[in-house]
Amino acid sequence: MDPLDQNLLRSFLAVAGTLQFTAAARQLGLSQSTVSDHVGRLEAVVGRTLLLRSTRQVGLTADGVAMVGLARDIIAAHDRALSYFDPTVLRGPLRFGISEDLVLSRLPEILGTFRMNHPLVDLDLHVGLSSDLYTRLEAGGLDLIFTKRMSSDPRGVTIWQERLIWLGSPGMLLDPLQPVPLVLYPGASITRKAAIETLNDQGRHWRLAFGSDSLSALLAALRAGFGVSAQSAMLAGRDLVVMSEEAGLPPLPMIDIVVLGRGSRFDGPVAALVDAISAGSAQLRQQSA
Repeated sequence: MDPLDQNLLRSFLAVAGTLQFTAAARQLGLSQSTVSDHVGRLEAVVGRTLLLRSTRQVGLTADGVAMVGLARDIIAAHDRALSYFDPTVLRGPLRFGISEDLVLSRLPEILGTFRMNHPLVDLDLHVGLSSDLYTRLEAGGLDLIFTKRMSSDPRGVTIWQERLIWLGSPGMLLDPLQPVPLVLYPGASITRKAAIETLNDQGRHWRLAFGSDSLSALLAALRAGFGVSAQSAMLAGRDLVVMSEEAGLPPLPMIDIVVLGRGSRFDGPVAALVDAISAGSAQLRQQSA
C-alpha cells in the first residue's frame, strides 16, 4: 500500500466535514475537480469506498467514518512533528527571578499570555529581594530577572521609572519630635537603603520598628500601624496609603524597574518574555484587584 498523502487526507476531511465537494474546495482554496481527484486517489490507496456520491448528496460509508478519525490522528501527528522541529518555535526551560512587589502586580495576566504564545517554554519562577536576585543571576542560577534598581545603577534595561513612596496605614500620625518608625526589609534591600539614606540626608532620626524578609509580613506590619515603609507605588491601596507631605517625610528617590539577563543580548525564550513584559508594562503598574 502506498503512503497516505497529507493532501489527500486533508481533502477527504474537508468533504467529510461539509458533505459537499464545492464547499470543501472553497475551504481548501482548490478546484472542485482537484478535491474530487484527491478523494478518488485516497480510496484507491486504501482499496475502500469512503464516500457515497449522488447527484444530490454526499455521505460517508462505514469505512469513511473510520477514516475520519484516522486521518485526523495522522494529520495531528504530522503537524506536531513539524511544530516540534520548527526552529522558530521557542522551547526549553527559563529560570525567571522577580521581586515580590512585582508579583503582586498584574504579572499573572502577562505570564498567561506568554504561556499561550509559547506553550513549550517551561518557566521556573523564583521570588526574592532585588539584591538576592542580582546575586543569583551573576552566579548563573537565573536566566532573567525583573526587579528594581537605583537610577544610578547602569545594569539592565529599564521598563519604567517611578519614585518610591512612603507607605503607611490610613490615619497614621508621625510625631516630628520622635524617630521615624520604619518597617523594612533586612540587609542590602533597595527600599531599605533608600529609606535610611533619605532620612539621614535630612537629619531625621529613625528606628527599626519592624523587620522581615517577607513582603506579606511587612504589609501586615504597616496595616497594624507599626510604622512607615519605602515601597513601590503599586502597593498603595484602600488599606495602605501614601503618606502625605504633611507627615514631614522627605521625598524618596527615583528607581528603575528593569529586566536583566545573563548576557548583553536577549535571545530565545528570554527575549520573548522581555517582549511580553515590555508590552504589558501598563498592566503591571496597575494595582492588583
